[in-house]
Amino acid sequence: MDARKKLGIMFGDELAEYHFGQDHPFGPKRYWAFKEEFERRNLSALVSLYSPQVASEAQLKLFQTQDYINKAKTLSDAGSGFLDCGDTPARKGIYAPACTIVGTTLAAIDHIMNGDCVCAFTPIAGLHHATPDSAAGFCVFNDCGIAINYLRQRYKLQRIAYVDIDAHHGDGVFYSFESDPDLVFVDFHQDGRTLYPGTGYIEETGKGHAAGTKLNIPLPPNCVDQTAKELWQHAEQFLRQAEPEFILFQCGADSLEGDPITQLNLTSDFHAFVAGRLSIIANQHCQGRLLAMGGGGYNLENIKVAWNDVIEQLGADPGFL
Repeated sequence: MDARKKLGIMFGDELAEYHFGQDHPFGPKRYWAFKEEFERRNLSALVSLYSPQVASEAQLKLFQTQDYINKAKTLSDAGSGFLDCGDTPARKGIYAPACTIVGTTLAAIDHIMNGDCVCAFTPIAGLHHATPDSAAGFCVFNDCGIAINYLRQRYKLQRIAYVDIDAHHGDGVFYSFESDPDLVFVDFHQDGRTLYPGTGYIEETGKGHAAGTKLNIPLPPNCVDQTAKELWQHAEQFLRQAEPEFILFQCGADSLEGDPITQLNLTSDFHAFVAGRLSIIANQHCQGRLLAMGGGGYNLENIKVAWNDVIEQLGADPGFL
């Protein structure tokens, strides 16, 4: 490989504009915490930095309905009420930064597919709760769902793996692709009987022709790394058998001990472990093509360590650097 770096980072202060207020759990300090630690570790020397981009309405429509896009615009302009049933505030002007999150995720895919980098990370991304016709759980648009359809439409890839270790089940992705046999889905999350959104049970494995292509792994409250790593062995075998063409990795930091709205006791070692294992699978099955997305996380110290540990793991392969 030439002098290009293996890993690309989507990096820009515009990403901090996706938030719901200074005192909201999903506030602007999440990005600043990530950036501070990224710079403290001097990781820019190991990666290529790429600027955020803005999604077009046509790109949003790869997953979102036109009626919902119109609703999001209207409520964003008004700056009052909620974009869903009460979880996602219609902060004034939120539509534009929501488009930036989606556009940046798609730009990361472009950088990978165009050969600028082998894999990539984007911090404020992985908004996995939004459905085609509604926001949900702080997610205005579902950049994960849009990314899946973008890979298929623009790059003609079909067999895509979506791996999620956020404490919350990626319900917006799961139910939207529940009957899609080519979307391989693996999701570690806190048991839905104890945490929002109350979904992701082990028996939910896909419907119709997609039966058996989805793997939900609910974790009990207070779950620790050893338990999660033992469960990972089955997940890895499942992914290898699927032989994906591209891996999307939602690495939410809210599954770490000390998050204010979840109850798992994982450490960043699990995030680094999964990142490393996925990197190996990607190298063996899909030319290294992997996009990691920051996802949730509401303890700023956890965000700092988890996301930057993932970056170090993805960028550290001596075969590329």
